[in-house]
Amino acid sequence: MYMRSWRIRGYGTPLDKLFLDEVEKPEIKNDEVLIAMKAAAFNPIDFKILRGDLKMAMPLKLPAPIGFDVSGEVVDTGSEVTSFKKGDQVFCRIQKMGTMAEYVKAQEQHVAFKPTNISHEMAAGIALAGVTAYQSLYDVADLKKDEQVLIQAGSGGVGSLAVQLAKTKGAYVVTTTSSVNKDWVQSLGPDQVIDYTRDDYSILLKDFDLVFDTLGGEHIWGAFKVLKDEGKLITIAGEIDKQTAKELKLNKIIQWYLAFRARKIVHEADRRNILYRYKLMTPNGQQLQELTRLIEENKIRPVVDSVFPFEKANDALQRLTEGRAKGKIIVSMSK
Repeated sequence: MYMRSWRIRGYGTPLDKLFLDEVEKPEIKNDEVLIAMKAAAFNPIDFKILRGDLKMAMPLKLPAPIGFDVSGEVVDTGSEVTSFKKGDQVFCRIQKMGTMAEYVKAQEQHVAFKPTNISHEMAAGIALAGVTAYQSLYDVADLKKDEQVLIQAGSGGVGSLAVQLAKTKGAYVVTTTSSVNKDWVQSLGPDQVIDYTRDDYSILLKDFDLVFDTLGGEHIWGAFKVLKDEGKLITIAGEIDKQTAKELKLNKIIQWYLAFRARKIVHEADRRNILYRYKLMTPNGQQLQELTRLIEENKIRPVVDSVFPFEKANDALQRLTEGRAKGKIIVSMSK
């Protein structure tokens, strides 16, 4: 049996290299569930993979599927699956790409029940961004009540959820955004919003406990100016540190290359005894279920920028590459 699936034909742009194809419907293993996709989301990692930015760490066997986030209905379960049954409304971030398709298979341990108070379109944008923020702030940084944290790009998919998660911990939260987005980012609950088009956060802020960087580049050095000695700098867009490279099981040559790229950052972190970590999230159904609880209790809410029909998924990814999205960009089967 065949299904429709968006696939990558080569490295390049969404409009040139992403195409709608017919492929075989996935066959599930004993510990997997089959999900009829109701909605799926794109993330920055998708266009980075498509452009070839991650060729060294994540080489593609072309043509390749795309997409990590999905929300939908369970239509089949493996013989060892006990937590879910046919008809359950679920969402998840899958281990390998392939959510921009009519059917998606996922390991049971990566799946959670969809929040009952939001749509599939809203749920589709939570998994990767939400668990990334959760693991970065809670697991790696071990964020505590009353700590001061700067979260870069509060209007982004990860940033908007990170702001809300940090506030649930009782932290003092500052975030950055443009003047266009300032009012609605303020509605997410941060203690201070800095308009980066008018003010320099690296001058305004000092002696912070934590910076959560979602931008990379020059913003890493801005983060060092904000942090106190022995502070923490967690990034999802900067250079990969030695520990993370080992966790990714990259070969020695790639590890050496990454260490060379990160050497100045690591030196500055060591000099000031700052914890520097690049966080690449790992799918986790239990943490996703905790996000479901927070959403159902109205403590956090996902932010959706726009919803595209399945047939226009390449246009959806093109919008993401333009860098102007307020929240998540969603592809829907019912649009």
